[in-house]
Amino acid sequence: MAHFLLINGPNLALLGQREPDIYGTTTLEEIEIRLKGLAKKRGHELACFQSDAEHKLVKRIHDAHEENVDFLLFNPAAFTHSSIVLRDALLAVRLPFIEIHLSNVATREDFRQHSFFSDVAVGTIAGFGVTSYELALTAAEHYLA
Repeated sequence: MAHFLLINGPNLALLGQREPDIYGTTTLEEIEIRLKGLAKKRGHELACFQSDAEHKLVKRIHDAHEENVDFLLFNPAAFTHSSIVLRDALLAVRLPFIEIHLSNVATREDFRQHSFFSDVAVGTIAGFGVTSYELALTAAEHYLA
């Protein structure tokens, strides 16, 4: 059994209503329920956390290390392009993680095409909408196996 932690960054609590043409109509709660169900079905445990506050995300990453989380699934959202402190937190705890994005950031505005996380992540999954989360869970399972 693996212990996974899904961390979602700013504005993702507005999924389902925020720019549905880009992010879809599925809510974050629906994503979390689906992913927890998949993890449980596969014999794993998944906890979820979302915050718009960078310092709360840093604290949750630190706590994950203390809780013996095996793997992080991380959608940093807009912090992807700006947060050195979150990068440093991930490097400090040395937990493997996958960077997740609903949209294909490589096809969007220039400023969205730089990530402070992709070079230190196990991998990045982007552009598959809600399925990005499911693909990340599957990839994390394979990584740990």
